[in-house]
Amino acid sequence: MANLNSTIDLDVKKFFRWWLRELEFLVPEKVSQWLFEKQGVVIVCPEGTQLALSYSIDGNIEPLATLERNASGIAQYKALLDQDGRLAKADLILRLTAQQAIQKELALPLAAKENLSQVVAYELDRYTPFRPEQVYFAVKPLEGEHEPGQIRVMLVLTPREILDTLYEDIKAMGISPQFIDYEGTPNDLEQRYDGYNLLPEGLREKTANTPRLMYSALIVAVCLLLGAVLVLPVWFEYQTVEVLQEKINSIEKDAKGVKALQQEIDAMIGETQLLIAEKSAAPAVLDMLNTLSVLMKDDTWLGYLQYSDGHLQIQGESPAASALLGVFEKSGIFTNARFVSPVTQDKVSGQERFQIIVDVIPAIAKAGGASDQEPQ
Repeated sequence: MANLNSTIDLDVKKFFRWWLRELEFLVPEKVSQWLFEKQGVVIVCPEGTQLALSYSIDGNIEPLATLERNASGIAQYKALLDQDGRLAKADLILRLTAQQAIQKELALPLAAKENLSQVVAYELDRYTPFRPEQVYFAVKPLEGEHEPGQIRVMLVLTPREILDTLYEDIKAMGISPQFIDYEGTPNDLEQRYDGYNLLPEGLREKTANTPRLMYSALIVAVCLLLGAVLVLPVWFEYQTVEVLQEKINSIEKDAKGVKALQQEIDAMIGETQLLIAEKSAAPAVLDMLNTLSVLMKDDTWLGYLQYSDGHLQIQGESPAASALLGVFEKSGIFTNARFVSPVTQDKVSGQERFQIIVDVIPAIAKAGGASDQEPQ
C-alpha cells in the first residue's frame, strides 16, 4: 500500500537529463553520430593476472579477448585495436569483481542525503573494517521504499593498493577507463549520468566539451522553436481576450450595481425568513397548557413542569404511568415521549411517581402536516 505521508523527492538534474534524452530524437541521425563519435562500451574485467575484454552495445555483450597483464598483453591489445575499428570509438570502463571490491547496503538518516560521501567517510570504520585512507569508495542511493526519516544507499569500496596496481597495469596497456564500477552493482551503461565511479577524481579522463556544447546549442535551438510554436497561438488569443475585456469593462459598472441590489434583496429575504422561523419554531405556551390539561385525567396530577429548547419535562403521580406515553404520542402536539428516570411507587398514596420528557412539535411542522391531510 502506498505511503501517502512520504515526501516527494524531485531531483531537478535527473529530470533535465531525462528530458534531454527524450529530445534526442529531434536531432538528425547524421548530426547525432557526428557529435557523438564513440559507439559502444569496452568492459575490462580483471581475472587474476589477466584482463577479460568484452564489447557492449544496445544491451548486447560480445567477448573480445583475454589479455595478460604484461608486455605480451600490451602487444595483444594494440593488435586488437588495429583489427577492430569499433574499439577506437568505444568508451572504456573497468568492472571490478568480488576479488577486488565489496558492497554493503546502509541505512542513513535522511539529513545525510545532501552529503553522502562525507557522512560515509566519517563513519567508514564503523561500517567496514577499513579506514577512509585505505580504500576508494562510492555511495549510490537506492530506489524504492525507505523507512521514515531514513535513506537506503549502497556502499561500494575497493582497497587502494589493489586499484592502484590494477590501474597502473591497464594504463601501461594504453587503457584509460572512463569510470570504474563493481560487477555486483553495475552501472546502467545507457544512463551513466546516474551511476557511481570508484575511479579517483585525479585519475579520471577529461572529456571534450566541444561536442557537448554543440549538442546543448542544438537542444536550446529546438526548445526555442518549440517555445515559439507554443507561445504565438497564446499571444494571438491574448490579443483577442484584450478586445473582449474592453467590451466587458463597458458594462461591468452596471452589472456591479445590479449585483449589489440583488444582494440587498437577498439579505432582506433572509432576515424575514429568519423572523418567520423564530415565530413558528414552537407553539404558544397557552396551547401546550390547554392540551396538557385535556390529556391528564382526574386521577393524575402534576407536581413539576418545565419547557426549554423544544422539550417539555413533567413530574407527577398516576395510577398507570406507562399509559401516559401513548397518550402523549396521540396528542398531535407532543412526540417522542420517554421516561427520564425509573418509575417508583408512592407507599402512602399507592400511585406511581413518574418523570417524563416529550418533544414539542413546532407549529410550522404541524401546519404542514395539517395541510397534507386536507382533502384534495
